[in-house]
Amino acid sequence: MKKLVSLLLCAALLTACLLAAGCTVTPSNNKEDETVDFTLTVAMECAYAPYNWTQTDDANGAVPIKGATGEYANGYDVMMAKKICEANGWQLEVVRLDWDSLVPAVQTGQVDAVIAGQSMTAERAEQVDFAGPYLYASIVALTRQDSPVAGATKLADLAGASCTSQMGTVWYDICLPQIEGADIKAAKDSAPTMLMALETGDVDFVCTDMPTAQGALVAYPDMKILELTDGFNVSEEEINIGISVQKGNTALKDKINAVLAPMTEDDFNAMMAEATKIQPLSQD
Repeated sequence: MKKLVSLLLCAALLTACLLAAGCTVTPSNNKEDETVDFTLTVAMECAYAPYNWTQTDDANGAVPIKGATGEYANGYDVMMAKKICEANGWQLEVVRLDWDSLVPAVQTGQVDAVIAGQSMTAERAEQVDFAGPYLYASIVALTRQDSPVAGATKLADLAGASCTSQMGTVWYDICLPQIEGADIKAAKDSAPTMLMALETGDVDFVCTDMPTAQGALVAYPDMKILELTDGFNVSEEEINIGISVQKGNTALKDKINAVLAPMTEDDFNAMMAEATKIQPLSQD
């Protein structure tokens, strides 16, 4: 009995000391407190305007890129990440990764989420869980105004023309093969290198989504979006753009979806228009 009283007294004294020092006692099984001071770590390329890009200051609400001194990330994906974090009271940390490293990073828990213009395809959904969509992006063909196919009005007009797109995307894997007779060149490792191939005349046109094409027109005024009467045959999953989280992380997915659910397509388009307006004129 004396031993029990002593233990209780010690516990009471310890609690009193912690309170006097300004500390609080939080039960280890209090799930509500797990999100206090939570930092959402988000991966993106930081080189995919107007979705995301790198800049040298914090202008227009840009956020620091983890581990990159004097470099900041901005763009539609950053704006959306900030909106999600503000709604949940979280901090935001942006991690810059190559396109092919994004899914493995969220699978292994290196990052909490990927917000990087990813289509919500069935193949990706086998590897990660998706929140969203957080954007609907139609797929288009982009060319130069002086290109041999500048006057194309249907997919058949692109037969024989050279083309490319970004590797690991529905643009390259699904859309370009729909053009009978197209001269499909090797895929490019990023959106900027894809656009540079078009700008320098290495290819006659590229396949990309509408936001990327609209952003390209800002950086390259000599380009044009082809108005094709038929267009590419794609499913909703291929134009729905989502936020990937680790398989089974339902709590995080639900919190993100709670922010996205009230937003309309017009809301998404207005935010993308703002991102396009503030993007740098060129990407390295």
